[in-house]
Amino acid sequence: MTSGKGINWPVLMRAGLNGLGMTPDAFWRLTPAELQLMMGPSHAQVPLLNDGLAQLMAAYPDEKRGNCDAG
Repeated sequence: MTSGKGINWPVLMRAGLNGLGMTPDAFWRLTPAELQLMMGPSHAQVPLLNDGLAQLMAAYPDEKRGNCDAG
């Protein structure tokens, strides 16, 4: 909902008014947390679960360097 330059109000207003079908009055009464909850989960902030960790470990296995990991 925010970028390095602050809150992107046009995008949030489109999501609330057009996407969620809210009235302007209802949109402006929402807290940021309520709006985020109504918009659904953000796929950019998905937690890394067991399946994801297993995929990363398979793609990037640790390299064995002998008795010591120090290089």
